[in-house]
Formats: sequence, C-alpha cells, structure tokens
Amino acid sequence: MSGAVFETQRAALADVVAIPVTPFAEDGGVDQDAHRALLRRLLDGGIRTLTPNGNTGEFYALTPEERRLVTESTLDEAGDRAVVLVGVGHDIPTAAASARHAREHGARMVMVHQPVHPYVSQSGWVDYHRAIAAAVPELGVVPYVRNAQLPGARLAELADACPNVIGVKYAVPDAAKFAAFARDAGLDRFVWVAGLAEPYAPSYFSAGATGFTSGLVNVAPAVSLDMIEALRSGDYPAAMKVWEQIRRFEELRAANGSADNVTVVKEALAALGLCRRDVRPPSRQLPEEGRAEVAAIATGWSL
Repeated sequence: MSGAVFETQRAALADVVAIPVTPFAEDGGVDQDAHRALLRRLLDGGIRTLTPNGNTGEFYALTPEERRLVTESTLDEAGDRAVVLVGVGHDIPTAAASARHAREHGARMVMVHQPVHPYVSQSGWVDYHRAIAAAVPELGVVPYVRNAQLPGARLAELADACPNVIGVKYAVPDAAKFAAFARDAGLDRFVWVAGLAEPYAPSYFSAGATGFTSGLVNVAPAVSLDMIEALRSGDYPAAMKVWEQIRRFEELRAANGSADNVTVVKEALAALGLCRRDVRPPSRQLPEEGRAEVAAIATGWSL
C-alpha cells in the first residue's frame, strides 16, 4: 500500500492535533453530553484533527467500555468535519482489538501509546508496533515515542515492514534529539508531530515537525490555531508571542512531573462552565489555592 493512500491522514497530522478531555459526571462515569458539547466546541473552533483516548483524555484511567464509548462519540461528532486519530494501547491483543473497533466505526488513524512495560527492548518496540499496525493495514498508524533511548533507525525498520506507519508523535523533551531522530528515521518519510504541545512546538518545527498535539486547545482553540499559523508561515517571533501567552498555563501543567497536566485543563474548563473539574486517580483535583490563577488565564483567553 503506497504512502499516497494515506494523503488525507498525513495532512491531518500536519496540524493542531487536539487531545480532548474526557469529562466525568457527578456519579463518576463519563459525562456523554458534556463530552459531545466539548467536541462540538473544538470543531466549531476550527479544529480538524481529534485524538480520543489520548493522555489528556485520561486514557489509562478509563475502562475498556469507556474507551470504546469515547471513540464512538468522537467519530460520531466529527463526521466529515475532522479526521480522528484514536489512541490505543496496553497489551497487543487489547491494542489490536481497539484499533479494529476504531476502524469499524470509521476512524482513519490510530495512535499507539508507548508500551507500558518496565522492560522495553528496541527490537521489542518494533515487534509491538508491528503487530498492531499489521492488524489494521488500512489505517494510518502513529507511534507515540516517549523513549529517549529509541534510535530513528528502528522507526524506519518498523515502516519498512508496515507502510501504514505514516507519522510519529515525538514526545522526548529534547529538540536536538528530535532533529537527529527524525533525520535518522527519514525526515520526509513521516509526518512529525511535536508531542509535547505548544511549549515545544517552535523548537520542534524549526527541526522539521509540521504538527503539534494540544491539550490547551480544549480551553482556547483560537490560541493553538494562532500558533500553528505562525509556525506554518515561518514567523517564529509571532509563534513565540503565543508561547509567552500560554507559558504560565503550561508551566502549571508541567510542574511536579506533570502531576496536574489534565487537572489544569479541566480546571480551566470548569471555570468557563464547560464541564466538571473531576479527574480520576492517580491525577487529583487542583487545590483551592491554585484555582483562581487558572480561572484568570482561561477567562482572559475567552475574551
């Protein structure tokens, strides 16, 4: 299957790749109405690529049934307005079954979460992704790389075996390592998505990325779109103006090993009256003293 088959998917990765939150109801389950309303808000705000079951969606805190629900709701709301990149992971049979479920409900791509295992070998990383990609040869496959030890040559090896591996969400916080990894794997062979969102987008774009993931986009789609427009036109001073605007919000998310990464996003959405602030362990709600600062940032963006 040639790369041209995946033209639509490749274009969708070279964009703001939104990672929607999964809002919870008072009873602790998924708030389906709020979830759909948040998805519509993203679509109405101009977002064209959605990743249900990403980390901002609390993938690892959802049950298998909830992950399927989130996938189906997202595909239903997106319709032909957006390309959906469904997050899959866990053991190989679970990930492959999730990918097939996504395909059956109309998804065009899957993102494979990094293997959650204390012992990851380089060849085992290839085998893991190869098994999942082979289960859905019609879908574009995007590995989520957080492993700083993985060399780019291993990604090239994977794509040699599975031509549906078309993009990479690269989330190692090292722009020089990203530049080397992308060139060792094949800069033009894959679509490179800056997987650490807006704070890293300017440096990663300068090294070859053409898309970036975003959790902040749940709160302020226009802000994320301002950044990608600046980066696409090569206007790094303008991109850094947006960077300055989002800096404090992203610092709060990144503090203490990203302990409050999702928490801060949901707190901002709660301040705007869009969903409850509830998150599931091992995340936690934002302590009372931090809430006013997040609310002030969120309301400032929405003016």
